Amino acid sequence: MNALGRHILAEIYGCDSEILNDRELIEKIMVDSALSSGAEIREVAFHKFSPMGVSGVVVISESHLTIHTWPELGYAAVDVFTCGDKINPWDACNYLTERLKASHITATEVKRGIFEQPVSVKVSNL
Repeated sequence: MNALGRHILAEIYGCDSEILNDRELIEKIMVDSALSSGAEIREVAFHKFSPMGVSGVVVISESHLTIHTWPELGYAAVDVFTCGDKINPWDACNYLTERLKASHITATEVKRGIFEQPVSVKVSNL
């Protein structure tokens, strides 16, 4: 592997607006998304905005998952960043998209920390 990690930037449309406005449910979906990909969760922080919208982060040993929602538009902006090659960020992204009941998604994968020589990443178990 010549990159330290993979970073997916996802535009998720046509989501269920009630789900997007429910902080507790968004947090559960994000945590379950991380766990479904095999990631190890470190910290979780979510905030409900007034009158609507939720933002949050799930910090994982392998990096992070973030979300910001616009329930009034049925839209969520999501980042899934994983370091190393043991966790596939697409697994988390696809799980999340299904649970938001999205009609469609556009996403871009960016390789992070690209090196000319192969690199190895040890995920901390602290």
